[in-house]
This record gives sequence, C-alpha cells and structure tokens, in this order.
Amino acid sequence: MELYFKDKFFNSGISDIMNSDGEVVGNMDLKSAFGSSLDVSNHQRQILCSGKFRFFSNKWFISDERNGQMGVLRVRLSFLKKRYEYDAGNRGVYEITSPAFSKEYSIQRSNGEVVASFARTNSWMQTGAFRLQNDSKELDSYELVAVVMGVHEIEKRDSHSDSQNNSV
Repeated sequence: MELYFKDKFFNSGISDIMNSDGEVVGNMDLKSAFGSSLDVSNHQRQILCSGKFRFFSNKWFISDERNGQMGVLRVRLSFLKKRYEYDAGNRGVYEITSPAFSKEYSIQRSNGEVVASFARTNSWMQTGAFRLQNDSKELDSYELVAVVMGVHEIEKRDSHSDSQNNSV
C-alpha cells in the first residue's frame, strides 16, 4: 500500500493521509505545538494507533487504540548513515536506514529483507511530507505512518538540540 501524508507547522492539527489516487484514507491528529504526539485514524476517524515520546525519553512509543504497546522506535548509533530500530515485539525487530544526506529510508527485517520504504518528498522550507510504500504483512500501513512520524520527530528534536548547542 502506498500512502502520502505530511506534518503541519507547529505540530498541531489534523492532516490527511491519502492513497496513490489522492483519496483520503485516514488522518493524523497532531496533538500539540508544545509536545510531540499524534493519533492515526482511518477514513472513518477511528483511532488505530498513537505515537508519542514518554517523559524525558528519546524513544518513540507506538500504542494501539486500547493504549497497548505495539512497538518502540529508537535511534541506533551509526557513522555515515541514519539508523533507527523499530521493535514490534513478537512481530520482529526492524532496522530503518538511510544514507547520510538522503531523504529515502528503507525498513528491513533482521534478515535484511526490505518490507517497506519511505521518502521525504517536500522541499527545504515546507513541513515534512512523506510517501510510504508498505509491502509488509506484519506491519500495518497506519502503524508505519506513526513510525515514519516518529523518525521525523526524532530528527526534529536532534536538529533543534544541535541548533541550541551551536548558539551557546
């Protein structure tokens, strides 16, 4: 399944999730301008999953509609590429990688099989816009929307902290 979605300025408000035909198939409710959390819903506005940072944590937690944990996204140290790990519990651990200055990411199982990919499609001065291609049978596309937004939020946090450190 191929999906398109985007962040909003100030991380607040409803943003549509569209399929490759441009039809709205769901939405993201970006909860707050002062924190990072979101709900991902289908086209009937039924919440399917949520993503957020826990207090003083750089891990992005994804939960289902009943607040049960679906998975945890975390940064993995790497020298010349962006690298993340999504632990989906009994469904497996997935590595998310991208070359250092690329906007394209792949999501692969521990055996190296690519099960999904996403790319940032916006230009420099726009909010984050993404294209997700999901071929996984274990990971739901709406769950992967929350994972992609988690990667985006972690990168925004890192960018913000880098700019704070450079201004001191």
